[in-house]
Amino acid sequence: MSFVDEIKVSEDERLDEIGFGDLKLIQKPKDFCYGVDAVILADFAVKTLKKNPNTIVDLGTGTGILPLIMSHKTKAQNIIGVEIQEDSFLRAQRNCKLNKLEERVSFVNGDVKDFHCGWGKELKGSADVVISNPPYFISGGGIINDLAPKTIARHETSAGLAEFMAAASYLLKPKGDFFMVHRPSRLADICCYGRECGLEPKTMRFVSPTVGSIPNILLVHFVKGGGKELKFLNPLAVYDENGNYTENLLEAYQD
Repeated sequence: MSFVDEIKVSEDERLDEIGFGDLKLIQKPKDFCYGVDAVILADFAVKTLKKNPNTIVDLGTGTGILPLIMSHKTKAQNIIGVEIQEDSFLRAQRNCKLNKLEERVSFVNGDVKDFHCGWGKELKGSADVVISNPPYFISGGGIINDLAPKTIARHETSAGLAEFMAAASYLLKPKGDFFMVHRPSRLADICCYGRECGLEPKTMRFVSPTVGSIPNILLVHFVKGGGKELKFLNPLAVYDENGNYTENLLEAYQD
């Protein structure tokens, strides 16, 4: 066990310097560690937004990676992360304190599907932006991990895609922005669920592991009550032919 700025870091945890200024993140590798999808989602959101938001809500925040990055990339003064797993929620709170962001960032220990009757009541219609990196796999699909934290992070064990999108619509102001990263295989569901709850898809970007390969990640931007016009950005490749991050990907890590 060690301490960093009086914040305890257990032996089964690690402390990472994640860039974006001097941000640090405590993670527990056996449970779950953030990936490039969180970084490119934050970059996609910031580059798409036309004005600086004040209130941002992250649904399924894990250990708080997206609120931390958005605190650096925007001037938002009220950034809230919602997380169902208590261990991850407590780690997110420690990450907030470690980075001295208590005045701008806070976390809620709650289930996304309870947005209309629990934690979400006070936030109804208040968010300028909702952002989310939800579980990718439908319940019963994909490879189930024996460790419960990874299963909950990757599979729709509680709230599913429809609930995440309904929660986003509930929390957003009219014309508010919702940004999500998911799998291209769920594109039809994503568009259908969005329109069912008043979220109109406005911008999409496909992400591939390498240049010219089949996309395995989808970035989507919705506007609550937006007009019916959808545009596609140029595809993004994560790795070049030498196995290094592409220049476009590296831009997402820049301050």
